[in-house]
Amino acid sequence: MINIDNIIEENKHLKAKNTELEEKLKKYTNSIGHKKYYETNKEIVMEKGAKYLQKLKEDNPEKLKEYRRTAYLNRKEKLKNLEKEKVENI
Repeated sequence: MINIDNIIEENKHLKAKNTELEEKLKKYTNSIGHKKYYETNKEIVMEKGAKYLQKLKEDNPEKLKEYRRTAYLNRKEKLKNLEKEKVENI
């Protein structure tokens, strides 16, 4: 009985801690400030991305191939899911 009580108490503590950390994380991800930053600095962000891709192309072309293949597979999977949804809705 004592072990079960300890486990239940620890579970409650960890759930509270998890909730607290999720709230803190919301400050840093997908906030209005992030969206505003990307809207106002869109050109700078795109330029940095282009520079990164250029550097990656020169330094590690195999990694670039891997990224592009993964992106292709993700697009392909997304299209399959959209087609399934259309068929199910009809």
